[in-house]
Amino acid sequence: MSPQPSGRTLFFFEKPSAMRQLQRFFRSPSTVSVAAEGHLLTAEEPGSIRPEWKSWRFEALPIVLDTIPVAAGQNRSGQSHAPKLAAIRQALQGVERVIIATDPGREGSMIAWEVLEHLGWSGRVDRLKLGALDDVSIRRAFASLARETKSGDQDYAAYLEALCRQYEDYHLGLNGTRAISLRLRPPAFREPWRFGGVQTPTLAILADLEERIRSFVPHDFFKVALHLRVSSGAALTLWYAPKDRILDPAVAETIRAAAAGWSGSLAVEQKDVRRSPPRLFSKDTLARRCAKRFGWDPQHTAGLAQELYDQGYLSYPRTESEYLPEGQIGDAPTIIAALTGVLTELRTLIPANGKPVLRRGTKGHYVKDPGEHHAIVPLRKVPERGRLSADQFRLWELIAKAYLAAHLPDGIDARTLISAQVLTPVGAKPFLVSGSMVREPGWRAIYGSEAEIEPDVIPGKVKRDQEPAATRLPTVRDGEDGTATGAKVVTAVTEPPRRITRGELPVVMGRLIDQVEDPAVKRALENPVNPNEPKGLGTAATRDTILPKLLKSCYIALGTGKDPTIEVTEIGRAFIEAVRQVFPAYGDPVGRAVFEAELAEIGRAATRAEAVQRAEAFRQRTRVRLDELISAISGAGVIQLDPSLIPKVQDDDRAPTPAMVAFAVSLAERKGVRLPRGCKSSSSVCRTFLDTHAGVRAPQAEQGSGLGQPRPPSDAMVRYARSLAEQQGITCPPEVETNFDACRHFLDARAAETQPRATKTQRGKASAGKRVPSTSAARRPKVRRGA
Repeated sequence: MSPQPSGRTLFFFEKPSAMRQLQRFFRSPSTVSVAAEGHLLTAEEPGSIRPEWKSWRFEALPIVLDTIPVAAGQNRSGQSHAPKLAAIRQALQGVERVIIATDPGREGSMIAWEVLEHLGWSGRVDRLKLGALDDVSIRRAFASLARETKSGDQDYAAYLEALCRQYEDYHLGLNGTRAISLRLRPPAFREPWRFGGVQTPTLAILADLEERIRSFVPHDFFKVALHLRVSSGAALTLWYAPKDRILDPAVAETIRAAAAGWSGSLAVEQKDVRRSPPRLFSKDTLARRCAKRFGWDPQHTAGLAQELYDQGYLSYPRTESEYLPEGQIGDAPTIIAALTGVLTELRTLIPANGKPVLRRGTKGHYVKDPGEHHAIVPLRKVPERGRLSADQFRLWELIAKAYLAAHLPDGIDARTLISAQVLTPVGAKPFLVSGSMVREPGWRAIYGSEAEIEPDVIPGKVKRDQEPAATRLPTVRDGEDGTATGAKVVTAVTEPPRRITRGELPVVMGRLIDQVEDPAVKRALENPVNPNEPKGLGTAATRDTILPKLLKSCYIALGTGKDPTIEVTEIGRAFIEAVRQVFPAYGDPVGRAVFEAELAEIGRAATRAEAVQRAEAFRQRTRVRLDELISAISGAGVIQLDPSLIPKVQDDDRAPTPAMVAFAVSLAERKGVRLPRGCKSSSSVCRTFLDTHAGVRAPQAEQGSGLGQPRPPSDAMVRYARSLAEQQGITCPPEVETNFDACRHFLDARAAETQPRATKTQRGKASAGKRVPSTSAARRPKVRRGA
C-alpha cells in the first residue's frame, strides 16, 4: 500500500482509551485515528500451513518456516479481527504518514508494525513515545517527535526484536514440545512436555533450588551468651555469634568457660544511622510488594497497573527500571502537591518550604539514563477515591506513597553498641549486643506503623543471621565495669534455602545475577549498556506469563498462604533432567540470559538495514539450534518415572470408559490382584492401575513412522486384544499385533462382548429395555495419539 501526497496523517493506537486521551491534541481534518485493541494478527497453526504437520510425528521435525504466516485473530469474545483489519486498510487510503502511538516497548511496536506490514504499507512511519498519558507527558512526547527524524527506523528495530522473539518462541515451542513429548516423556504422563526458550531455563532455576532444599542436611551450630551485671547494677546479656559459625561444640564450651569468669570494662559506641528511602518500583518489584502486602498474583498487579496507566494516573508500568531521569526533577513539587491533595493525611509531612529532597545517582532515585522506561510513578493527574475500584486505589496509593517517601528526608536512628572483649584459649572473642531507637522518622512517617521496609532477603537464598540485638538496652557508660554472672551455649540449627514465592519469581528472572555466586558468572550477567538492569530471563512484559505455563504443564505446584511458595514436582525435575542430558544449553539459565542480551541488540541497531541484517542472522541461528535440538533428542530414550509420582489432573475424576474398566478387570483377574477402590468410578484411579500393571507403552515416536509402515499398536492394546480373544475362545488375528487400526477395530468389535459383570441396577435397566451407550470410542482402551 503506497502513501499518498495528501498531507494526511494516521495515528495508530493500541487501545481506544489512549486514542481518546490524545485526540484532544490533534483535532484536524487532516488526521485520522485507529485503535487496534491489542494484537490483531495471530500465528497460524502448523496443520493449517501443511496438513502433514497436524499430526505429531518425530520424522516431520524440525518444522521450520522462514517467516511465520499470520491471519486475523479473535478478541476475547471469539469475534474475528478481520473487520477491524479491513477498517484499518480503508483508513490508510489517501494517507501520507503513519504515527505509531501504541504503548511504548517492543510489544506496542509489534502491534502496529505487524498490521502495517500485513497490509503492505510502505510509506513514512514515525513513533510517538508515550511514557504516560497525562497532559504534560503527551506534550513532551509530541515535542520529542518533532525533534527526532528517525523515530520510525528506531521503532522498526524494536519491532524486529519482538518479531524475532516470537519467531524463536513459535519454533522452540512447536518443535521442542513435540520432540520431547514423543521421545522422552514418561509413558504414564498424559500431558505434553511443554518446552520454551524462557520457561525451560526458568524451571531450571527452580529445579536447582529444589535440589538444594531436598538434599539439605541440617547441622547444629552454637552461640555463646554472656550474662553480666554492670557497676551501676543493671543486668545485660552479650552474645558471641560470629558470621563464621561455631560448628564444634568443644570450641563453644571453651569460649563459654572463659566468658563465665570474665570481668572488665565495656565499650559503648553510640552513633546516628541514616535510613534512606527504598527505591521506586519496577514492574517486578511492584509485583513482589503487592504479593507480600495484598496476596495478589503478579498478573493481577500488572492488569491493575495497566488500567491506571490507561486512565492517566500512572507512568508506563511494564518497566525494568527503578530510577527516574534527571530531567523529571522539576516535576516533583507539582506531583507531590497533587498526591497530598488526595492523601490529605500526609500533607503535614511535606517540608514547610515545599522543597523535595532530591537524591541523585544509583544510590538515590534520579540518574542520567534510567533505561528504556523509567520507574513506575504517579502523575499530576490524580484519582478521586470513588472513581477507582478498591484494588486500583490500593495500588495507586502504594505507588504514590513510595514516590512521596523518595522525596522526604532520611530517617535517623540512634544506635547503641555495647561490647566486651573476652580472652579465651582460642583467642580474643568479641561479645556484643546492639539496640536502636528512632531519632527522626523522616520518610518512614509516610507509613506509620506499617512494616514498609522489606528485609534484605534475596529470593531462594538462606536467611541471613541477624546481629544480636535487644529491644531495650539499659543505660551503660563507655568504659563502665562489668562482671559475668553466668554464660551458656545456645544451640541453633542451619536452615535450608528459602523457596521462591509466586510474587518473587519475576524478580528472580530479572535479577538472575543475585542467584549466582561465581564472580566470573556474575560478570557475564552484567549489562554494560545499562548497569542498573543486569541480564535476565524474558522481558518485563512477559515474565508474569511463565508461572501459569509451568503450572499448566504440572512442572510446579504452589503452596498455601498469601504469597505461596513454588515447589517443583517430580515431573518438573524429570523434565529438566531430560533436557540437560539431551541439550544442556536449554537448561542453563545464565546461558539463556546472555543469549537474550544478544537478542536485545537487534532493537538497538542504529539503522533499519542493520536491524534487518541482525534479525536475519538471528533467525538463521535459531534454525541451526533447532536442527541441533532435534538431532540430540533423536538418540535419547524414554524417561522412566513412577506413575504414583505423577500429579493428578484436577478434572480427571470423571468416570472411566467401559473399555478401561473391562481392561482393568481383565488385568486384575489375569494377575491375581484386587482392583483398587474407585477403579470403576474414577478415571484417574483406573488409569493409574492400568499404567502400573499393563506395562510400558510403545514409544510415541514409533507411532506412525511416515515411511509407509503401518503404525503399531501399544503393548497394552495387544495384551488386551489377546485377553479378549482367549476369553471368547477365538484366535487373535496376526495383524492385530502389528497394525494399530486393525487392533483398534478388533477391540471395538470384541470389547462389547466382554463387559464387567453388570450390577443389579444395570441388569434392571437392561431388562426394562433401556440401552446402555456403546460407542466405539467408549469401548476401546483410551490410547493417546501423539501428544
